[in-house]
Amino acid sequence: MNAASDVGRIAGQRRRDGFAVHIEGLRAMRGGRAVLHDVLLAVPRGQVWALMGVSGAGKSTLLRTVAGLEPFDHGRIVVEQAVTLTPGPLPRERHLRALRAQVGFVFQQHALFAHLSVLDNVTLAPRHARGLSRADAESRAMALLEDLGVAHRATAMPGEISGGEAQRVAIARALALDPGVLLMDEPTAALDPARRRTLAEGLRELTRNGRSLLITTHDIDFAAAVADNVAVLADGQVVEVGAPRDVLTQPRHRATRALLSSVDGQRSDDATATAGR
Repeated sequence: MNAASDVGRIAGQRRRDGFAVHIEGLRAMRGGRAVLHDVLLAVPRGQVWALMGVSGAGKSTLLRTVAGLEPFDHGRIVVEQAVTLTPGPLPRERHLRALRAQVGFVFQQHALFAHLSVLDNVTLAPRHARGLSRADAESRAMALLEDLGVAHRATAMPGEISGGEAQRVAIARALALDPGVLLMDEPTAALDPARRRTLAEGLRELTRNGRSLLITTHDIDFAAAVADNVAVLADGQVVEVGAPRDVLTQPRHRATRALLSSVDGQRSDDATATAGR
């Protein structure tokens, strides 16, 4: 990410008080099994929260329920004190427009439309969901791409850009409607350490105008660098919440200790493999 420090100036001013995401008693069943169970989470405006846990803990499912991409069976989700999601089948997409205006989602694999240019990927939602003219949508899109350091790739197709560039385009697309909440699924999965640090710095800047970020990650160092708070999930439940300096250095729950132990083990294996080359 390049000059993400300027992304905040594009966004309109938004309220900084209250909760951006409030999840109450959330339960989601899949095949008779509870993949989320009694989840309670309140994310204040203007903060970055990292969702952590071993694979299968429920992190991505939780993120997708907040985005209105997966149904749930009990509880409720309130976004920006303006949109409330309730149990049951997903509503038709036209009934989710208010949510789409409040929530941006960056998928782990970016999910750019392969048949559209970078610029058209970013302008699609503003033109069709907000009714902006092509000129207005392209002006905003180019400003976002410029701030994220990929304006020079505006005419390129997704297959012609690097993974790091695709991620920045996906962030620009998610920000195109100026959402108050940005959701990101494992954003550092394909990044080297230098790009992870740059990403962390850029994401912090996105909170300047009160935007909130909810991010799933296995990356301990990234979470420590970017998050105001960490929520650890195990077996579909939030088992520990707190500041990174507390949760990641003095864990109280055995699931958090197991997560940190597995990361340390992976680091050791990577170091051994590197030394053997």
